Amino acid sequence: MAEYIVMPKLGFDMREGVLVSWLKQVGDTIERGDVVAEIESDKATLELESPVVGTLLRQLEDEGAVVPIGANLAIVGEEGEDIAAMVEASASAAPAPAEADVAPAEAPAAPAADAAPAPEAVSAAVSDEFPGGVRATPVARRLAQEQNVDLRRINGTGPDGRIRKKDVEAYVAAGPAPAPAVAAAPALTPVPTGPETTEVELTRLRKAIARRMTESKTTVPHFYVTTAIDMAPALALRAQINAALPEEEKISVNDMIVKAVALALREFPNLNASFAGDRLVRHNRINVGSAVAVEGGLLTVVQQNTDLTPLRQVAAENRERIGRARSGRMHPDDAVGGTFTVSNLGAFDVDHFIAIINPPEAAILAVGTAAQEPVVVDGALTVGTRMKATISADHRATDGAEAAQFMQRFKEIMEQPVRLLL
Repeated sequence: MAEYIVMPKLGFDMREGVLVSWLKQVGDTIERGDVVAEIESDKATLELESPVVGTLLRQLEDEGAVVPIGANLAIVGEEGEDIAAMVEASASAAPAPAEADVAPAEAPAAPAADAAPAPEAVSAAVSDEFPGGVRATPVARRLAQEQNVDLRRINGTGPDGRIRKKDVEAYVAAGPAPAPAVAAAPALTPVPTGPETTEVELTRLRKAIARRMTESKTTVPHFYVTTAIDMAPALALRAQINAALPEEEKISVNDMIVKAVALALREFPNLNASFAGDRLVRHNRINVGSAVAVEGGLLTVVQQNTDLTPLRQVAAENRERIGRARSGRMHPDDAVGGTFTVSNLGAFDVDHFIAIINPPEAAILAVGTAAQEPVVVDGALTVGTRMKATISADHRATDGAEAAQFMQRFKEIMEQPVRLLL
């Protein structure tokens, strides 16, 4: 029986992808896991693996097409199978299904109160996949943004309360135009242009970073807690482990940090969570992401079930994912499902920094360089190896004392690193 291959969701905020090229042609035999196409999200070019087995019967999109997530890309089935009905159904299908739609962790700020009372806010469907997200089609979101309408004020008439374009149009038609903001935002300082400047067009990745980080810093109340960690025990254990491993399997300091974070998160579920308006969504799995510097920006690769995965496997999986990210050939599942992120600038001789939370996560850990410095031990001055780490946390989801306790636990694990092997 013929089945569709669809545009996958390659990140929390992805709404569409570009079909870069077809690597399989009509008539080719396809096995499950075969790479059939290259697709590009805002963040990277990825290889699309087939989830089905059969013969490629029809390509439904041309190379270069911008395709909403969840939309049909191809049909795979038995050679000679009648797929006319599937082709027709795909042509008339909605641009994206409800499950493919995403929203920011926090809806746009509501306009000033209207003269007439606004409709009662609906209870947005919330899940680990869409923390705090109001179900709405991409067209509805775009229209709401253009009309300066808060989606939380609209009752959706689509499946599971999803807001559709007609719902936004009806809301705008029924009520007065949104009142202007109480205080206008200050005008941005003009950017100089001319022969003494050079304009560089932003890449899709840079635009995505700008959008996401602006959203985070303007909607998430950050606070920060820093601690210094004695890294001598961890570095000694790492040297001992790596002495028994081939070069391509060696453990990095970042692997140990990622594992320690995951173990500490078991005791602090509010930091492995997402703020969702009137509730906190705690994630049942601990999936720790690692920020990776790539050409033109930054990507986050995610290691699944980090607390349950042996350190050696954490290292192997992160090595593969980071390698694919830097080569621009990430797999669809490399960057999804993260519940907490580690940003490690230790390789750049950085003493200390703070990171911006990656929505919809509740926290991120910034890690500096492990360096020798003078320390006092038992009243005596000596040389020690210290690493500073800072957690940035969402004050809506947690408080300073809890974040400090998490940092204490993380420090304990790093300073008694045999726990990473248990």
